[in-house]
Amino acid sequence: MLALFYIFIAVAVALGIWQVNKLLSFTKKTITNDNNEPVTAYIVGDENPIATEKNNDLHGKLFLAFLIGFYILMGYCLFFLNDIMLPESASIEGENDDNLFLISFVLIGIVQFITQGLLFGFSYKYRGINDRKALFYADSHKLELIWTTIPTIVLTGLIGYGLYTWNTVMDLSDAEDPIVIEVYAKQFSWEARYAGTDNTLGRGNVRNIEGINTMGVDLKDINGQDDVPVRELHLPVGRKIVFKFRSQDVLHSAYMPHFRAQMNCVPGMITEFGFTPKFTTEQMRLQEETVRKVDGINKIRKEKGEDPYVFDYLLLCNKICGASHYNMQMKIVVEEEAAFYSWLKKQPTLAELVK
Repeated sequence: MLALFYIFIAVAVALGIWQVNKLLSFTKKTITNDNNEPVTAYIVGDENPIATEKNNDLHGKLFLAFLIGFYILMGYCLFFLNDIMLPESASIEGENDDNLFLISFVLIGIVQFITQGLLFGFSYKYRGINDRKALFYADSHKLELIWTTIPTIVLTGLIGYGLYTWNTVMDLSDAEDPIVIEVYAKQFSWEARYAGTDNTLGRGNVRNIEGINTMGVDLKDINGQDDVPVRELHLPVGRKIVFKFRSQDVLHSAYMPHFRAQMNCVPGMITEFGFTPKFTTEQMRLQEETVRKVDGINKIRKEKGEDPYVFDYLLLCNKICGASHYNMQMKIVVEEEAAFYSWLKKQPTLAELVK
């Protein structure tokens, strides 16, 4: 696939050089138009600047060939490159994102298919041979009404569904007994802390960063004493998780692609979202789609002599935040609730660490 991309680039560069060379070869000449009036034309050599029926026929057929090739490429991308897409959403709230994406994709695909067919089909049909002419509408109130009303209705529906989808992630007021986690971004790593037994995070500020207190938690705040700092996220399946985000230095973006969740981490303020995991890490590894993707990745890694890849959920940074931006990854483990609490009990609290 990479070789094909390089071929496309080489062809594009060659065509560009050819076109520039052709532009530099233009000469200015005076010719006579159909009304025997002198006009100025820019031509190459002895070429006829007036398009002939042969020219029109050729370009019309090229438009048709392009349309056919375009439809073939669309079909190829839809049916043979779909394995590069993310698997099913691993969060309950992410199902709305997938539905919204699918609806938008289908609508855009249908409109794309029809409009491209009309554009290039009409270019072929009315290609200027045998005195063929297209019917010209100066204006049509009926057509204007149709192509204004239909997009308005469709876009209103999409925007409404989009707002509903947004609210399911952002409105945390009805969350019952959620797991509260703060995710802390800095160049170029992630840290996190769990609200302790009080399920309330202690205050945090960069001015409090000192020694082992790398997230700047206010150690005088009683709510922060039982907070649990970690370098790997563990989430219980089926429980609502409320994430709160801070940044130490620059703008970062917490991106959890498999959960369809992303939020900017902004210095000086706290942002948040929430979701409910629906597949454990082990369940996700056993899904047919995940297995197929992993097999494809490992085939490439084997050819390169690299270690096998094992699927894991990841927290990534989706803002280019500096030279080592690519290092900002944190492993996420989704497990049964009993296993989650067993792991959490083994983690020392902030008060225990700073003793």
